Amino acid sequence: MQPAPHHPTSSGRRFLTGLLGAPIAHSAAPAMHERAAEVLELRCHYQLIEIAGASRQELKVLLEGVRRLGFAGINVTYPYKEAVVDLLDELSPAAALIGAVNTVIVRDGRLIGHNTDTTGFTRAAGPLVDASAHGAVALIGAGGVGKAIAFALAGLGVGGLRIFDREAAKTTQLAAQLAGRIQTSVADSVEDALHGVAGAVNASPVGMLPSLDRPIPDVLLHAGLWVADAVYTPLWTPLLTAAKASGAKVMTGRELAIYAAADAFELFTGQVPSTAEMGIAFDDVMAKRYSASHAA
Repeated sequence: MQPAPHHPTSSGRRFLTGLLGAPIAHSAAPAMHERAAEVLELRCHYQLIEIAGASRQELKVLLEGVRRLGFAGINVTYPYKEAVVDLLDELSPAAALIGAVNTVIVRDGRLIGHNTDTTGFTRAAGPLVDASAHGAVALIGAGGVGKAIAFALAGLGVGGLRIFDREAAKTTQLAAQLAGRIQTSVADSVEDALHGVAGAVNASPVGMLPSLDRPIPDVLLHAGLWVADAVYTPLWTPLLTAAKASGAKVMTGRELAIYAAADAFELFTGQVPSTAEMGIAFDDVMAKRYSASHAA
């Protein structure tokens, strides 16, 4: 990531940011950003902005508040990563290409959209892709995070991408966006998507609490596969638990969450955070949540 020049933190030591989405009450983002700031001797307040079912007009009003109320920027998560795109003043080249935004920065009164899901997933999944000799990958989910992950996989040089989404129009649209970048096929089912691939990624919300569903049937999981899940609430989703039991290599949503947050933090502040410290904060949140759930 390139440092963001002329940022508010260059003249002060505090900044306000946050997360827009729903449900987000269990997000580890506040802990990660605030700990990273503390290590850099900055003061950060990271505000959760949880609003379900926001209309276009409501999102426009919210973003206008971000512009005017002193925010350095905000992160955007499910279900608004695509909905905010045409409400912003400008997009980074990558965000424009992907058609989804997870980070909005305020620069000279302008709202500028970026996508650090792509850079975060690239950093997180690179070793798995390398270890699998860049074999083909099944992508389950073609929404906001799915788009970002698809472009990350294309950049990592996987041998092909098989995309499945319950909304067929999303799958077709994403395949068209990827034309010329990676060999892509539209799958009619999860079974079709998983046929003969080296890896599988869940980029859908299936398996995110309170859901206990699995986006990939257990019978399709095996030891020759690597499986990643973008969901981290819970960290060990039903999919990853089943994948590990089958002998597959697995990647939880931890690394994606940390690296995407670190890249967003750099855009907000112009300073490079410690991913190790952000990881400690993430793990603390997960440990407390695990303890609370078992004490209940």
